[in-house]
Amino acid sequence: MADQANPFDSLQEQLDAAAEYVDARDDVLERLKHPERVLETTLSVELDDGSIELFDAYRSQFNGDRGPYKGGIRYHPGVTRDEVKALSGWMAYKCAIVDIPYGGGKGGIEVDPANYSESELERLTRAFAAELRPLIGEDRDIPAPDVNTGQREMNWIKDTYETLEHTTAPGVITGKALDSGGSEGRVEATGRSTMLTARETFAWLGRDLSEATVAVQGYGNAGSIAARLIDEQGGTIVAVSDSSGGIYDPEGLDAEAVADTKAETGSVVDHAGEEISNDELLTLDVDLLIPAALENAIDEALAHDVEADVITEAANGPITPAADEVLADKEVYVVPDILANAGGVVVSYFEWVQNRQRFSWTEERVNDELEAVITDAFDDLVEAHETNGTPTLRTAAYAVAIERVVDAYTQAGNWP
Repeated sequence: MADQANPFDSLQEQLDAAAEYVDARDDVLERLKHPERVLETTLSVELDDGSIELFDAYRSQFNGDRGPYKGGIRYHPGVTRDEVKALSGWMAYKCAIVDIPYGGGKGGIEVDPANYSESELERLTRAFAAELRPLIGEDRDIPAPDVNTGQREMNWIKDTYETLEHTTAPGVITGKALDSGGSEGRVEATGRSTMLTARETFAWLGRDLSEATVAVQGYGNAGSIAARLIDEQGGTIVAVSDSSGGIYDPEGLDAEAVADTKAETGSVVDHAGEEISNDELLTLDVDLLIPAALENAIDEALAHDVEADVITEAANGPITPAADEVLADKEVYVVPDILANAGGVVVSYFEWVQNRQRFSWTEERVNDELEAVITDAFDDLVEAHETNGTPTLRTAAYAVAIERVVDAYTQAGNWP
């Protein structure tokens, strides 16, 4: 059972580990460990039966040295202030490692959307959008989808903002439906970057992804698409799971067929295969493990039982710092979340660019541009790892990202 490490503490530990590889003053580095501001608000929403319910909601703006704050909005009963702060920090360094001109932000509402009707969720979303209105904007803070949110919620936020501001501003939010200014390739972007970083890692190790056995924990958007794309590359998906449990087939699963089963029944466990638990999946003897659910999936105790050669983090913060140390000692290569799942924010950036230009790109161009960004970033990570002798790829990634944020800060100077 995974521990409940505080995600903000985990972020700060990761930054501390990378700081010794960055040429910057301690006070500047300390500044980069804390959010610039956090909105905490209570939303009052009328339910379908006429009653009023209160919801805690947050928006953290972690760092804006490199550009507007950027990051998703999640709906989940486990949302907390510290979680949102951590996620906004990971976004700041995610944008820096892939070298796009954004800072980091993240938002969330403490809610289980499964318990509410579509009309209730719309009122909740519009209430949050009204609270966010003074903070967000095409050049200020640009939200996006996250856990349990998608095109529908982004369209509602866009409409609320534009209505209240009496303007047209499609670039105020990304992850929208195509007819509302969304981008081709956005839905697949996070899963695609997960596949690309796995492919590049195996190539760097002198191996071939087409010969790899793969287990995927979490079969939502990112996990299912990563599985399908790796399947298309020739990799063998032997196990997948969701919150209900998992299935295992050593001969290989049809990733797309499993996604169809989940869409029809609500769970992958209804697909043919040997039923296993999430912890059993995480400790399978596979070449590649993809944690694609929530934070803290692999803690120190579970890490001792991990048998994968490579882990590619499709989720944010799925491995605790203590588990990271265990995996490093076991010589398990971990491709960190700030690069592995960065496809979502990269294509969000492309969407924002298209919105500002009022010109749409083809899906082929989006995918080609994404591949170029991810492979270049992977090369920068490997160069830092090999040049500086960092103990892990994660530390190398943070060293590159922190250095870029420090450079932007020092070049701008400190406003009194």
